[in-house]
Amino acid sequence: MDVLYFAWVRERIGLPKERIETGATTVAELVAELSAREERYALAFSDLTALRVALDQELADFDAALDGVREVAFFPPMTGG
Repeated sequence: MDVLYFAWVRERIGLPKERIETGATTVAELVAELSAREERYALAFSDLTALRVALDQELADFDAALDGVREVAFFPPMTGG
């Protein structure tokens, strides 16, 4: 699946996106898997209350299933004006 990172998440990880193979079944499991990779991922995912996630461009929760998902995007909450 493709994993996309936006704003400060991208800055901390150092990549705008990457293609990964995962055995994770939920977003939370994917986050745990990524966090275990390297310190930069652990730092980016250290406070999940400061993050939002979208699965195939639809907002989702961290307990959402990844079955059939092609794209996961992580980004900070956005404010509008």
